[in-house]
Amino acid sequence: MDLRLESKLALVSGSTKGIGLAIATGLAREGARVIVNGRKQASVDEALEKLRAQVPNANAEGFAGDLSDASQIDALVARYPAVDVLVNNLGIFDPKPFEEIPDDEWLRFFDTNVMSGVRLARAYLPKMKAKNWGRVVFISSESGIQIPVEMIHYGVTKTAQLGLSRGLAEHCAGTGVTVNAVLPGPTHSDGLDEMAAKGMGDKSFAEFEKGFFETARPSSRRASSKRRGRVRCSSVLPQPRKWQIWWCMCARKRRRLRMAQRCEWTAESCGPLFRTACGAGSTC
Repeated sequence: MDLRLESKLALVSGSTKGIGLAIATGLAREGARVIVNGRKQASVDEALEKLRAQVPNANAEGFAGDLSDASQIDALVARYPAVDVLVNNLGIFDPKPFEEIPDDEWLRFFDTNVMSGVRLARAYLPKMKAKNWGRVVFISSESGIQIPVEMIHYGVTKTAQLGLSRGLAEHCAGTGVTVNAVLPGPTHSDGLDEMAAKGMGDKSFAEFEKGFFETARPSSRRASSKRRGRVRCSSVLPQPRKWQIWWCMCARKRRRLRMAQRCEWTAESCGPLFRTACGAGSTC
C-alpha cells in the first residue's frame, strides 16, 4: 500500500508502546518522517530502537515529554512548529469503581485523554489549513459508545474524543485537512498486560482473557498490537455476525463513513480506513 506519505512529518503522541508504537512503525514503513513520543527519554530511545529494528531505513526521531502538560506541548511545538500528520494516541486507563474516582483523577484523565488532543490540534491545525493539507486522527475506543462500567471515567473521555473529532471535521470542511476518529476494541498491548496483572490473581493470562471477554466485553474480540507490528481489528457487534465498525468523520463531504470489514483483517487489509485517515490520495 502506498499512502503517499513520503517525507511527511507525522507526530504520534504516546507512541512508545502498544497501538501507538504500531502506528508509528506503520507510518515509518510508508516513508513518513515520524516523531515518537513518550514521557521519559529512556522509553523513547527503547521505542526508536524497536521501530528501527522493524524498519531499518526509518526516518524517526523522538520527543520525551508528558503531553498531558500544556508546557510540554509548548516545548514540542517550539521544536516542531508544524506537522503534516497528527495522531492523538496518548491515553490512560485504570479500572476503578465510580464511587472511588475523585475529582483530581477525573481531571487527570481529561488532561491526558482529551486536552492533549485539543492542545495539539489547536497548535497544528492552522498551518495544516494554510498548506491545505493535513491529517488528524484521534485514537478513541469502542468504550466511547459502550461505556465500561469498571472505568466510566475512561469511557467518558473516549466519548469526548468523538465529539471533538466530529467538531474539528466540520471546522475543517472545505479544506484539504481531514479529521477522523478510530474506535479500536480491547487490544493486547503492554498496557493491557499491566491491567491484567492487577486483576488476574492466580489465573493464567489465557483464563483472565477468556473471563474478560465473556463478562466485561462480550461484544468484543481480542486483538493484538504485538503480532508482527500490526494492529488487528476487533469486532464491536455481537455474534454470530462479527464485524469491525470504523466511524470516520469525513470533513470534505460533511458526512460520516461507516466502514465494516471482517474482524480478522490486519491494518494492511483495512486500506480504505487508513487512506481516508492519512493518505494524500483520499477521495473524501
